[in-house]
Amino acid sequence: MSQREKLARPLLAGMAEAVGAGGVLAAGERRNFAVAVLIFLAAASVPLVFGGYALQLAISIVMYAALATSWLLFSGPTNYIALSTAAFFGIGMYVVAGGIDLLPYPVLIAAAALAGGALAAVVGLATLRVSGVYFVIFSLGLAELVRQIMTWLQHVLGTMSGIYVTIDRSEPEYYWQLLLLTAVVYLVGWWIGRSRLGFALRIIGNDEIVAVHCGINTARAKVVLFVISSTFAAIVGALVAPRWSYVEPVVAFSPFVSFQVVIMALLGGTHRLWGPLLGVIPFVVLWEVISLTFPNQTTLLLGVCFLLIVYVIPNGITGLVEDALTGHVDLRRMFDDARDRARKIVAAGPSGLYDPLRDALDRGLALAAARGSALAGQARAGLDRGIETAAARGGRLGSQLGGAFDRGVATATARGNILGSQLRKALNRGVAIAAAHGVGLGGALRDALNRAIDSAAGLVRSLVQRWKSYNA
Repeated sequence: MSQREKLARPLLAGMAEAVGAGGVLAAGERRNFAVAVLIFLAAASVPLVFGGYALQLAISIVMYAALATSWLLFSGPTNYIALSTAAFFGIGMYVVAGGIDLLPYPVLIAAAALAGGALAAVVGLATLRVSGVYFVIFSLGLAELVRQIMTWLQHVLGTMSGIYVTIDRSEPEYYWQLLLLTAVVYLVGWWIGRSRLGFALRIIGNDEIVAVHCGINTARAKVVLFVISSTFAAIVGALVAPRWSYVEPVVAFSPFVSFQVVIMALLGGTHRLWGPLLGVIPFVVLWEVISLTFPNQTTLLLGVCFLLIVYVIPNGITGLVEDALTGHVDLRRMFDDARDRARKIVAAGPSGLYDPLRDALDRGLALAAARGSALAGQARAGLDRGIETAAARGGRLGSQLGGAFDRGVATATARGNILGSQLRKALNRGVAIAAAHGVGLGGALRDALNRAIDSAAGLVRSLVQRWKSYNA
């Protein structure tokens, strides 16, 4: 076992135990459950209040709410974008359409659930070992593959047209069936979120490699949840097949269903179980308007809607709501603090107003004194550095002048000695000449030259004495 596994296993066990220990509901969960029950009861009363077109719109809303929420059960925690909803939705429709004359309708619904779950298990075992764009491409191709297979089967069986499904059901019954299924999907999603399976899937969504090192069987966890999600999609198809009355591959396996479900879930937000509901309601209404106003541009406008959702509100409506609530809480906390301080000042009277001012003034003076001391210290340090720099530069300048003067004295001395030697030689030559021409002239020349030599030596000695007095 690697060091990474040793560190991850205790963390996984402790957190999974905390998640799985869900026997007792917390106060917040009880409150949310009560709110969900009230919303469900209010939604159940819609057929009693509305009818006609409004009820048909409500049926579309609960149908897509069930599909989008079931899609979120798998794609939300794992971050696997599945575009295979239409495949399982169509399977459910064709199971009911093919067996409506042979078996009771409730049995056909159960058969549709089994068929969708079996297909999801086979597909999941074969494909959920891949991730990223490869899974997206395969899931999109799955619906088209199933559609082509059903078209081929109809051709082989000699029925090129679709299948009619006739059941005596009223619009309120369709609505209540789909609403009950939506409630079941929410309950199953809530249970999965509190279970070890849900926790394992969240780890897979964050980092699948870490999940493997934690000892999670990632393939099994993904397949189990993929089967649950696909089973609900097949049940939805089985419930709406009689309402559509006519089932054919182009309608049952339409890629529009897959894309619409993904867009609705992304619009609502994939980080909360109730997020798709916030996306389904406005998008169903918007899509109804688009279909009636621009019937020939629905594909283009669907792509535009997808791009706008991804780039404008990537976290969905739930993200916007949570950000707004967080900002509202912070702003309200600031106002509460300001109000409490104002109340304390008013209650304390004039002294309550003077004391904060006095404290502020004291803090200002202390800050000014500290900054003044720091400034004076910086100026003093700068002055000392300037003096030291000047002294160092002055010393170097004096040394340079002294060296130059010493070199000048030595040069003058050397040149004086050379001059004296030259004069002495000249004197000797003059003496010799004078001796040859006359003793009197030689003596005069000798005296003159001796005086010149003495003058030169005196000049050199005076220069040396001046330099010694300068150095002293």
